[in-house]
Amino acid sequence: MYKAVLAALLYIGIVIGGYTLYDGYFGAPLAAADGAGHGNDGHDAATNAGEHEGGSEEHGQGGHDEHAAGAEGSNQVSAYIRSDKEGIDIFLKDSNGLAVHDLVVNHEKLLHLIVVDEHLQKYYHLHPEQVEEGKFHVGYILPEGFYRAFIDIKSEKLAYHVEPMPLVVGNPGVSVPGKALQPDSVLEKTVEGESVKLKMSSSKTNVPVTLSFELDQSALTPYLGAMGHVVILDEEANQYLHVHPINQEEPVFQTEFKKPGVYKIWAEFQQNGKVRAFPFVVQIQGE
Repeated sequence: MYKAVLAALLYIGIVIGGYTLYDGYFGAPLAAADGAGHGNDGHDAATNAGEHEGGSEEHGQGGHDEHAAGAEGSNQVSAYIRSDKEGIDIFLKDSNGLAVHDLVVNHEKLLHLIVVDEHLQKYYHLHPEQVEEGKFHVGYILPEGFYRAFIDIKSEKLAYHVEPMPLVVGNPGVSVPGKALQPDSVLEKTVEGESVKLKMSSSKTNVPVTLSFELDQSALTPYLGAMGHVVILDEEANQYLHVHPINQEEPVFQTEFKKPGVYKIWAEFQQNGKVRAFPFVVQIQGE
């Protein structure tokens, strides 16, 4: 009887000791994994809410190729955008669901927001202000409709590539297909009395393309630290290019088109203190 009781006590001691040893080695990692799971939920919610698709091309002096430079590991920035009667809010989170706090100033702003309507007829270049870590707001009220938004940021440590994000303003009802973009026969535009002519060194893919703009430079002044800004989208608004001048003296830009197709170019210049966007539609041919 005594031996039986002693054996039972010894067995219980072994079981308790074994559980304690297991918990000591594996309990903490399991808790950490659970915490990381909550963080990933936040990341996924932000990504799914934004419905990311497409991608960005990275070219040009001071363009998005700088964004990937210095990136550490595989960290990414997830962005979420929403519109309400107060304006537009943008939320930025890292891969752990935490607010992004390491943005650096890029052309005088922490964040550039490019918005176009679904038919690429309306164009907006906005600059939301940071209201707290990972959150930006701009009080601009867009007309009711369907849009594509491009959040242009530069993170010090996190890898980030601009992607198109759907944005619905108000209750526009059903989206109506628009007319296909038609390349301009003459690359000259007049906006509010100011005229700009575009010259392209090439209309081929996978070669450097110089974009030279002829305009009244007597009244031209730097805008956001450059003598102009060029934003380019393909006709599906999936491929995004943001190009800056090759120098600080003249409105000359250089980029490269990876795929053939129809592209819309918005060239922004500041003359006499007024910023205007001049739209051009061009056809890019394959090699």
